Amino acid sequence: MSSEHEHEEREEDLVVSLGGDISLDVLEDVALGAEVSVPAAMLKNVEARRAKLEKLLDSGKTMYGINTGFGHLASQKISRENLKDLQINLIRSHSCGVGEPLSPEEARALMFARVYELARGNSGVRPIVVETLVNMLNKNVIPFIPRKGSVGASGDLAPSAHMALVMIGEGIACIGGDEGDFEWKPGAEIMKEAGINPIELAEKEGLALINGTQAMKAVGGLALQEAMNLAVNSLTIGAMTVEALKGTPTAFDKRIHDLKPHEGQKFAAEMLRNLLMDSEIRKSHAENDDRVQDPYCLRCMPQAIGAVLDTISNSMETFETELQSVTDNPLVVDSEDIEGGVDILSGGNFHGQPLSFAADFACIALTALGNMSERRISQMVSNFKILPPFLARNPGLESGFMIAHVTAAALCNENKVLCHPASADSIPTSANQEDFVSMGMNAANKLAEIVKNTARILAIEALAAAEGIEYHRPLKSSPQLEKTLAFIRQTAPAFKGDEQFSSKIENLSMYLSDFELDEL
Repeated sequence: MSSEHEHEEREEDLVVSLGGDISLDVLEDVALGAEVSVPAAMLKNVEARRAKLEKLLDSGKTMYGINTGFGHLASQKISRENLKDLQINLIRSHSCGVGEPLSPEEARALMFARVYELARGNSGVRPIVVETLVNMLNKNVIPFIPRKGSVGASGDLAPSAHMALVMIGEGIACIGGDEGDFEWKPGAEIMKEAGINPIELAEKEGLALINGTQAMKAVGGLALQEAMNLAVNSLTIGAMTVEALKGTPTAFDKRIHDLKPHEGQKFAAEMLRNLLMDSEIRKSHAENDDRVQDPYCLRCMPQAIGAVLDTISNSMETFETELQSVTDNPLVVDSEDIEGGVDILSGGNFHGQPLSFAADFACIALTALGNMSERRISQMVSNFKILPPFLARNPGLESGFMIAHVTAAALCNENKVLCHPASADSIPTSANQEDFVSMGMNAANKLAEIVKNTARILAIEALAAAEGIEYHRPLKSSPQLEKTLAFIRQTAPAFKGDEQFSSKIENLSMYLSDFELDEL
């Protein structure tokens, strides 16, 4: 279940080829700064497809979005001399996103997802379009892309249009750098700084840059990578809570889980068994513990967290299939009827329904993960027989984790609101031409926010569990959990009394999203 991706800082010389296999790990690599290359053979194929498309343009054949209007205006034929203006007008008119911008990582992931598709040759663009996007990635040009405004069909039009604005020397952008060092400037100025010439769009190219699922793939895909880290880390943190509460590992016995062999459940039970092995804390109370069973939030971790792992894995599989797809419309494909020619096919690969469902399912799973973590926090701050009230060093004078638990409860409530499925809704647009949409970008945005909230909830649990384990000193937990505890203490030193929690929660939550604790 653990990702094969090495959780190390990206090397500056890491290069991802557009001709290689693509996965969420690769998407994350590029998002975090890897360079991109495009094989000459791919550019040659792009050029050949473009030449065939131009032959069709010369023939006067009517082709949606190439020499017609868009959406409900598809029946409006556009004269040849106005086709380039058609593409520029499309980008400007569709640049109506609102709200906070995508993070630099999300923006890079969006550009990579789009250029990977364009390099396949089924969009009919010129090689210069592919090369410009690759250059922008390699020079770390970050377009200002508002997060809101896409309904997930005909793809992510508004977010992608803001990307395309910068490509033509308009819009707003920055040169990426260390976090907090971004300075937004006019797109033309940033492109000049980067030494990249803006492009003049030709027929079909404006539509090819915006029509597809690249924004929801980027935002949702990166969020799923973090979601899997959180799900795996919740097992390590949950095991620490078992130790803090002097719980029993009996519920993780392999014989139990062989009788309900869901993959995630088996993985979770095995990981919990290994994490709790050779614990001095457990040995100290194993023989005289009169408790028969622990609360569900401890006892049922394999069943509940295992289901979260399975759900996130299924969502990741859907996103990886989409990453390998071409989601433009219309598509330029080889023709079986015309020797050496191409057909222009209008379809619906831009529709984000698979991603919308997958992101919504992941939202629900992560919300449950956070709810379960909150229950474990509650057990630690209220089990006065095993731990001091609210884990305070001096209860009464100090409040300890009392309000940290309240923060976790507030975050859980927000997650419950956010996990209402975006995919359950559709609002017809474009004069009912686009009459059933996925709302996939909203689902992806919600997932990204739920990931942040759940990371904070788990950070609070980790801090509480660390206090609980240290309360049982001189007894030690298992070797693996002691290693995790040492890492937590490097990030968030032990409390010496009542202190402000915010920075410790935020700092630790970022590690929990980015790394798997059992790999440290």
